[in-house]
Amino acid sequence: MSSDEKTTSFQSSVLAELSWRGLIKQVTHDELDEKLSGEDLTLYCGFDPSADSLHAGNLVSIMGLAHFRRHGHHPIALVGGATGMIGDPSGKSNERDLLDDEILQKNLAGISKQLRTILDRSTEMHAEGLDASEREIPIVNNADWIRPWSFIDFLRDVGKHFKVNHMINKTSVKERLENRDQGISYTEFSYMLIQGYDFFHLFKEHGCTLQIGGSDQWGNITAGTDLIRSKERTSAFGATFNLLTDKNGKKYGKSEAGAIWLDAERTSPYQFFQYWLGVDDEEVGKLLRTFTFLSQEKIEELEADPYNGKKVFAYEITALVHGKDAADKVVRASKVLFGGEMDQLTDADLKDAFAEVPTTEVSRQRLEEGIEVLDLFVEVGLEKSKGAARRKLEQGGLYLNNNRIEDREQVIGLQDLATETAIFLRSGKRNKHLLRMV
Repeated sequence: MSSDEKTTSFQSSVLAELSWRGLIKQVTHDELDEKLSGEDLTLYCGFDPSADSLHAGNLVSIMGLAHFRRHGHHPIALVGGATGMIGDPSGKSNERDLLDDEILQKNLAGISKQLRTILDRSTEMHAEGLDASEREIPIVNNADWIRPWSFIDFLRDVGKHFKVNHMINKTSVKERLENRDQGISYTEFSYMLIQGYDFFHLFKEHGCTLQIGGSDQWGNITAGTDLIRSKERTSAFGATFNLLTDKNGKKYGKSEAGAIWLDAERTSPYQFFQYWLGVDDEEVGKLLRTFTFLSQEKIEELEADPYNGKKVFAYEITALVHGKDAADKVVRASKVLFGGEMDQLTDADLKDAFAEVPTTEVSRQRLEEGIEVLDLFVEVGLEKSKGAARRKLEQGGLYLNNNRIEDREQVIGLQDLATETAIFLRSGKRNKHLLRMV
């Protein structure tokens, strides 16, 4: 029996928190709340290695694991070395392309590293007064126990516990069956058997009694609870989270350029920060609840001030994914365009912030020789003539690396590099230009 709990009627601290944050979609049994109130449970969530990086949509499940840990429970993160060879049909209208082993191993390494970093960081953020589990969150790979199976043994010991008439009524399968042109292959049809067995294996080996995931995983999760009940004559539990969408029903984590990745090489910390800074004001409260560990009181305060709330939220989620140092640099890089200090920032830190700023390349030799400041502002097009540049300087309107230029005889050279290769010029508040040494 599923229960769509929308209020804070839960008694256990973790479900009560997840509920007020708006995360809980379904739970398999009301008994789960009682269990979580009385004992520390072991639970798991699986992550699909379809790419070498997780994306923003995966953060909901990561936050789920983190909240359970912060309330003293014992999460396990599972990466799908076996299931990744097949592909989860949930939420997909077309058959997935099968991954070869080399790509799969690269993907597993990438997402495992991200999970370890973000999950460790999640226990440290706003952790005052928490009774968090001190145990490091294990990351396991289901290939370790699935690959040794023979096909016949798996069918005999696992397949016999699944009824096809029940399987075809699972949403992930039913929607594909209704599409006669596409259908579903036996390979993807068998996915839920493997995920169901994952739950059984973790139940037997680690005492895991709860699986969590996005609401599109409900069918796969209940396949596991059914298998445990069939083989062990005991209960296991499932809980799902709401898939995060904006007011138009569009999934968060998608931009015009594609997915918002958690890998800094795919989506830079600056791009990541700017994406979240650009959300609608009315979405701020929901996002703060979902993706931060701020208190309810603080979130309600920020919800009433969405301008400030967006800045706090963008910082918090960037710090969670990329670390506090990276988030601090992103904020500083954003402020540089509006007059902030450039000390201790690098080319890499400023790359995306300056992507739209007109740029002129200049040789190292020319900078060694020096360029008169008024000539330079005319050369790059910030001023029409030396006379205009001189008048702007006298009015206090010319800036070098966001510092006002006082001396019209100043010579710009290597000593003025703000980063490894960049000098930032500005005329007035809005006219900007980047000088790049090559």
